[in-house]
Amino acid sequence: MCIPSRMRPGNDPIVNLSLNGGRVTETFRAALFDATAREGLSVNEFCLQATAEKLAASGRHFSGLFRPGDFDTARSV
Repeated sequence: MCIPSRMRPGNDPIVNLSLNGGRVTETFRAALFDATAREGLSVNEFCLQATAEKLAASGRHFSGLFRPGDFDTARSV
């Protein structure tokens, strides 16, 4: 999910995101892994995309990981 710097406005730097301590039920994990496999994404990519879709839907604006039009074709779960 690397985006060339020409697609990011201004000097919006790329930073690491560390998440830990996430615990879920076994059935949630199985559903997550099944969905990521069907989409051809890693769990990280899938979770970041879902988060970005929710942020965009709530009116947040950000440059980032996704190509123009990604949110126009987002599928509901």
